[in-house]
Amino acid sequence: MATPENSRNWLLIHSPNHPISQSCYVNDKTFHLPLKVPPVCSLSLGGVMSEAKTPTPTPPGDTYKGWVFKWTNYIKGYQRRWFVLSNGLLSYYRTQAEMGHTCRGTINLATATITVDDACNFVISNGGTQTYHLKASCEVERQRWITALELAKAKAVRMQAESDDSGDDFPSSSPRITQGGGSQNSEVQSALRTLSNKVEDLSTCNDLISKHGSALQRSLAELDGLRLTGEAGDKIRQVTERATLFRITSNAMINSCRDFLTLAQTHSKRWQKALQAERDQRVRLEETLEQLAKQHNHLERAFRGAAQANASPDNKGAAGPGKGEASDEDDDNEFFDAMEEAPEFITVPADPQFHKLVSFPLAELVPLKKRRTRIPDKPNYSLNLWSIMKNCIGKELSKIPMPVNFNEPISMLQRLSEDLEYHELLDKAAKCQNSLEQMCYVAAFAVSAYSTTVYRTGKPFNPLLGETYELDRKRESGYRSLCEQVSHHPPAAAHHAISDRGWTLRQEITVASKFRGKYLSIMPLGTIHAVFEKSNNHYTWKKVTTTVHNIIVGKLWIDQSGEIDVVNHTTGDRCHLKFAPYSYFSRDVARKVTGVVMDKDGKAHYVLSGTWDEKMEFSKVMQSSRGGENGTEGKQKTVYQTLKARELWRRNPLPDGAETMYYFTALALTLNELEDGVAPTDSRRRPDQRLMEEGRWDEANAEKQRLEEKQRSARREREREAASQRTSSQSEEGAPHDNYLALWFERCEDPITGEEIHIYKGGYWEAKERGSWENCPNIF
Repeated sequence: MATPENSRNWLLIHSPNHPISQSCYVNDKTFHLPLKVPPVCSLSLGGVMSEAKTPTPTPPGDTYKGWVFKWTNYIKGYQRRWFVLSNGLLSYYRTQAEMGHTCRGTINLATATITVDDACNFVISNGGTQTYHLKASCEVERQRWITALELAKAKAVRMQAESDDSGDDFPSSSPRITQGGGSQNSEVQSALRTLSNKVEDLSTCNDLISKHGSALQRSLAELDGLRLTGEAGDKIRQVTERATLFRITSNAMINSCRDFLTLAQTHSKRWQKALQAERDQRVRLEETLEQLAKQHNHLERAFRGAAQANASPDNKGAAGPGKGEASDEDDDNEFFDAMEEAPEFITVPADPQFHKLVSFPLAELVPLKKRRTRIPDKPNYSLNLWSIMKNCIGKELSKIPMPVNFNEPISMLQRLSEDLEYHELLDKAAKCQNSLEQMCYVAAFAVSAYSTTVYRTGKPFNPLLGETYELDRKRESGYRSLCEQVSHHPPAAAHHAISDRGWTLRQEITVASKFRGKYLSIMPLGTIHAVFEKSNNHYTWKKVTTTVHNIIVGKLWIDQSGEIDVVNHTTGDRCHLKFAPYSYFSRDVARKVTGVVMDKDGKAHYVLSGTWDEKMEFSKVMQSSRGGENGTEGKQKTVYQTLKARELWRRNPLPDGAETMYYFTALALTLNELEDGVAPTDSRRRPDQRLMEEGRWDEANAEKQRLEEKQRSARREREREAASQRTSSQSEEGAPHDNYLALWFERCEDPITGEEIHIYKGGYWEAKERGSWENCPNIF
């Protein structure tokens, strides 16, 4: 039997030799009701208390424990088991010693039903999958468990409701503070949560007092029916009077609770409406300020253009004020003449001392570019893959001369840019206040990068040295991305993306690949970095191995396998992701991914699960325990008790007809679309890739050979220049060093990982704005 110190919830009706003071102790909160009658009884949940001792408040998170008989089977019948009630979860063990390593079963009370069979028996069920038939040692002990379970269930249901209503992202333990009145909103939200908890506690006490009061009335009615005389009859009448007085006082308290509940709910709805109105108004103000900022920027550019026009030679002879003279009228006339026929205007009040209005068009309201949704269908060329690959076993894939027939019409730089398909995950992560919640989104983003590969058996074009690719989605999605091929042997591509929504992504990927006969292994080498501006959290992770199966016979299919450690170098948080390799004999779902998010001390907070080609979910960990040996190398399994799983990420559906368009996603279909203003080294301008997309594969193969020979000639020329400059500088193979330097990235040592990498040094987007590409090499 549990002791009072180990009990979680108390219901006490007790005060020895004093005017009675009723106390209801629920979830670490005490409610007092003074009553001028002698004591009736003393009842506690978790143990019998002496009449001279009041209950010690149980600290939050404490558990209710005790022995209960559990039905096992028709042979053994009821067996004594050690039950533990904690955080809305009821678990049981054979002995107390098993609590540290083996849990025999757990039921989440939030979704369970509690029923009473007879005086000592009760049943707990979660809808059919789990049902516990339990029996207490006595009716009093049974009632203690029933009361504790009902209180715990009420709190678990409330916590689950708060978790579901906390927002689109994650449940937050503290209110978020935003600019422009955010602290006031936080205070209102905190008050609402506290008030809601109080209402739930009072409602639970209401139900319990009503139930116990009815039982007491029935027992007294049975005693009154015995018609005893003498001293026994007087005692019964005295108890009946006191019970009646107790019932009257309890009813008064219940009515007060009901009034408080109604009042609290009314004010809660009113506050929520007011809070929502404030939020909507804040959003409208933010949008208005953003629009005004854009318009102000446009007005400044228009003003500079007008000033330059005034200073041009064509305007020297025009009538107007002399040099150095100020004339508001002339400035206004010059401005309006250029803008009067614009389709849309907005009026902005000028400085009050001039009492004028300035009008100008909203250039930012121009519709976004409509991007293509189709590319030419893939031609039906027959080609014997084995006839080409049989002599290449064990070689690096990048050194094998492959025809375009095995390619897809995008380059590796464009394929690398596809990692941003689900950039919304990083947008959501940037808004997170809690680093552990942020880690869940970053981990989901790391997994989402593989969803585009499930049907993509084509090989992307190997980029030429100096080739670049820009993905400018600033207007649509707030980010810009730039890739550059910074090395040819080994082939390495540097990538840098920055978003207006508070995150930066950078990576340098070197692909090592080996052909093994039956399958092809592709091992990406390099580290991916994600940095969030607001929290300054810096995450790193690496990619897993990609395997292409059925090279010789059968239909090609892709698998991802390995492990990823996503590390937050700012806080020490870590997420370990495991990509399970496909196995015909495995009972698990195909392409399964699992992960655990832990803090710097190794405590688990979230469990991630799903598949790399479909979706990822997360569950908040309520409790974890070390299980027995799982039979593999003597390791112990960790059992996590979690709340209901919620979706983190889901793959976007493929466009209609994707099977004839290389299984490209909606984003991939736009990657090779021609755009004005891009660098002459951009992959969109690559002729062999363009010819292949158009279905002219024979011409594409000839053009591919020309470009590769041109690249080899440029490399030999650089080697000759390096040899003439430093004749003593020879490589181990005897060839002079290649002195090639990347154009937009510079080589340095990564301060986080210590690796030699290329980091974006700036200048590309400024050069694009000016249209000055003089420094770009002629690679096509």
